[in-house]
Amino acid sequence: MLEKLISYLKETRQEMRHVNWPSRQNTIRFTLLVIGVSAIVAIFLGSLDFLFQYLLGKFVL
Repeated sequence: MLEKLISYLKETRQEMRHVNWPSRQNTIRFTLLVIGVSAIVAIFLGSLDFLFQYLLGKFVL
């Protein structure tokens, strides 16, 4: 059982060496892109929520 665990960890370490990791600059760029898109979507959905709340208050209630 211990031999299998050691073998697994060695294979995992070898595979991690083959991974093509993004550069620091790419990581920062894509992180900022995700944050920006998330903020835009949040503003859009918040605006729709406000609009529907206003319309329901004006015409229904």
